[in-house]
Amino acid sequence: MLPLRFILFAQIASRAMASLKGSYQESDNIKQYHHRTIAGVQVIDTPLVRAAQQLALEHSNDWAYKHIMRSWLFGALIINHNATLRESVDLEVHAVAALMHDIGWDPALNSPFVSSDKRFEVDGAMAARELIRSSNVSTQWDDHRVQLVWDAIALHATPSINAYKELEVAVTATGINADVVGPILGITKDQYDTVVKEFPNFDLVDGANKTMIWLCQTKPQTTIGMFLLIENFTFKWFGLPALF
Repeated sequence: MLPLRFILFAQIASRAMASLKGSYQESDNIKQYHHRTIAGVQVIDTPLVRAAQQLALEHSNDWAYKHIMRSWLFGALIINHNATLRESVDLEVHAVAALMHDIGWDPALNSPFVSSDKRFEVDGAMAARELIRSSNVSTQWDDHRVQLVWDAIALHATPSINAYKELEVAVTATGINADVVGPILGITKDQYDTVVKEFPNFDLVDGANKTMIWLCQTKPQTTIGMFLLIENFTFKWFGLPALF
């Protein structure tokens, strides 16, 4: 079972997004970009989005990559089901943020994306910002767009804040949450099942729990009491000295 905090976060963000109403259509914003269809979902297709997806593939466990892809696709479906989001959301910002949101979970030894002193969300936000700034399309990205990506990643697990931020930030988190709680905000069961068939979720719970344990073991000061609240926790569980 996923940690209760994951589920509570998902419910809070979903309630906030539910105030935006609409019926399903493809986003008008996607017409100005190349696009492709993945698991029945039409998504934006740009060199930067491809680069973000490739980084996610190369620096994620298989279960985490599938979670990342589902989160992006569910977010795209939520956008398409909502008139306000279809008209307003910067699809490239949403795509890059969703695809990079868990790059801070890179399991590789000495990963360039995993710090020893920052929350995994901040690691991911910084990696995405560097990807944008180092790309050959960086001139198309002003400071505001870059900041939206940074905030969407850094705040994706903090619904008490992200639900009140810009739409790109809120919908990134809500797409991620849909992977935890199931079809929400207009996503139909058929749409949900098509995405899950393409990117199976049978290993989500075990993978997420093992990753949280890994973070507690490797950088507890950025995880315990911040991202995770563990009842009766003691650092002795992990053979670590008391830090607080």
